[in-house]
Amino acid sequence: MDTFWHGKKVLVTGHTGFKGSWLCAVLKDRGAEVVGYSLPASAAPNMAECLTLDITSVTGDITDLTVLSETLSIHRPDIVFHLAAQALVRDSYRDPLGTFLTNAYGTAVLLEAVKKSPASTAKVVINVTTDKVYENKESAEGYSENDPLGGYDPYSASKACSELITGSYRDAFLAPLGKRIATARAGNVIGGGDWASDRIVPDLIRSMTSGEQPVLRSPDAVRPWQHVLEPINGYILLAEKLWQDEQYGGAWNFGQTIDQGITVGELAARLIRRWGNLPELAYDTGKQPHETNTLLLNSDKAYRRLGWGSRLTVEQTIGWTVDWYRAFYDGEEMQAVTFAQISQYEQLEVNRPG
Repeated sequence: MDTFWHGKKVLVTGHTGFKGSWLCAVLKDRGAEVVGYSLPASAAPNMAECLTLDITSVTGDITDLTVLSETLSIHRPDIVFHLAAQALVRDSYRDPLGTFLTNAYGTAVLLEAVKKSPASTAKVVINVTTDKVYENKESAEGYSENDPLGGYDPYSASKACSELITGSYRDAFLAPLGKRIATARAGNVIGGGDWASDRIVPDLIRSMTSGEQPVLRSPDAVRPWQHVLEPINGYILLAEKLWQDEQYGGAWNFGQTIDQGITVGELAARLIRRWGNLPELAYDTGKQPHETNTLLLNSDKAYRRLGWGSRLTVEQTIGWTVDWYRAFYDGEEMQAVTFAQISQYEQLEVNRPG
């Protein structure tokens, strides 16, 4: 059994979020000592409360240099995963300044705290950004790590800024200190435990559990849907490799490599069929904020250099997601359900891209 994470001290920013909670669960399963840094969860229910993991939790804003620096000084993590973010495109239109403050300035604050930390602290930092950092060309080929950055909406632009800030801190400050950093770009992540607003799966689950007709917007948009465990496995593998060799720094794509991209409408239809016995979808025909229509990633680099690839088909991803929510609404113990899915996932084989 791999013992890399046994006793490793790990800081996860944004640990109360959907993806952050899953990451903490996987790290705990591998024997890491986890410290979370985040504001309280904004959704109710939420994944963090479902898991009730035995971790140290620090309440703080990602833009607060004093509290972040104190957290690093007290807990001295070996590895940092940065997931704290304003993660919704539509919210970024409603609050662009807040989005840039959290996603761009917040990244700079975290890296400044890492820069000021002792040499033995935060040897490796993984900054989780998004597939939306790329300049949008509506390409069906899939964006690779060398494609130009961009961002029409404030969320995408703020995450592209986060990438540039990371590169600056790496070259100007962190590399000379022996600290290693990489950025990770994943696709549209789904799975059990997400109750955020303005996301397709949580919106559908809320509709279906309340007996209301599900309402869909942008049904023809194509996305690289993937189960939350897919990119998390990539982040963890990347951190292991970067710990051993600084050549693993830089940008990495972790997009779905099986069934690469289906429409929002098809995802919704499959999820509803899996849930069963539900009304037809309704469609929101009102004017929507601009979002990319086709967004796919090329993850050949991660497969070639890390041995990473998807393990679940889209159909399996939908099935695992529905199974998790059904267990929750049936009153099951969700930490056990979650760890069972983690164990099941780790038994699966990696599929070659394409």
